[in-house]
Amino acid sequence: MDLKGFACIAALAWLASAGAQAEEATTDEARDALAKKDTDADSAKALEQVFQAAEKSYTLLKKGERQLTYGFDYTLMRDTRIQAVRTGENVYSVLAQSEAQHTFTNSFTFDYGIWDNLTFSMRLPFVAKYDTERDIHAYSLGDISTTLRWQPWAARRGAPVTTLYATLGLPTGDSPYDTNVENDVSTGAGYYSLGGGANMSYVIDPVVLYGSLGYTYNMKVDNIHQNQYGEELQKVVPGDTINFAMGMAYALSYDVSLATSYQMAYSFKNKYYFNDRTVEAPEQTSAIMNFSLGLRTSPDYIVNVNAGFGLTEDSPDVLLGLSLPLDIQGLKAQ
Repeated sequence: MDLKGFACIAALAWLASAGAQAEEATTDEARDALAKKDTDADSAKALEQVFQAAEKSYTLLKKGERQLTYGFDYTLMRDTRIQAVRTGENVYSVLAQSEAQHTFTNSFTFDYGIWDNLTFSMRLPFVAKYDTERDIHAYSLGDISTTLRWQPWAARRGAPVTTLYATLGLPTGDSPYDTNVENDVSTGAGYYSLGGGANMSYVIDPVVLYGSLGYTYNMKVDNIHQNQYGEELQKVVPGDTINFAMGMAYALSYDVSLATSYQMAYSFKNKYYFNDRTVEAPEQTSAIMNFSLGLRTSPDYIVNVNAGFGLTEDSPDVLLGLSLPLDIQGLKAQ
């Protein structure tokens, strides 16, 4: 083989090698392009963020983190109150009175991470209530509540996350036992309450399933001395409450999510002690169906709007709500 033959063979070998290298480089570039970068949106993480924004009672903050959230809620409660009115000695008449109470609540909730698995929360509500049937209204601070949420076990991939909670309700609103029952409406429950329970959530991308079960002990109220239609109310022993909830959140996209939940509360009988008799009210069952829409307006900013309706006579007829994080210097979420 002459010199020209060797030159031709060398040229062909070089071209084949260059083509293979180019093909390998093209394959590597395609693989890199398809691979997830650290800056790409992770759908599971995005869903978890949306769920945390919509259902704060199920989530915790890292140690030292702070978060301030504004909430607006509206409820409509239509009812007919039946009252036994004393008209003579051991003689009572039944009085039926229609009520249509519109309640507007502006609330601020502050969350602080004590440890990575323990979060403290305080809710400060401001309530405006109108009764359009009786043409009366009230504006005041509502009942302040504080909560501790604790996660006893570290979260593991593919396993449900369990948190335990304890909550204390303070009677800072206008008590129904300190007002004129004919001319005033209350903005608070009127008694202390202490509750506890467990929350559980489970991520199955693109869905989060969650549920909770709790019990609330409501403390008695003494030394009331309230006049109610000719009788003096002296003491109230409110019934305890069992709470149950379940729901799911679904990510339609990185920016939009939907959530639906069912909430139920069963309250035991209330006892009212008057100066010469005791009245035992029936149990109450409240059930609510709620729907929520989450909108991500920035990478760390999610706005939630919700609407719901009651399923029993003891439930509000209509519920509307809005919640959004507040970016205030010194309280900004980390």
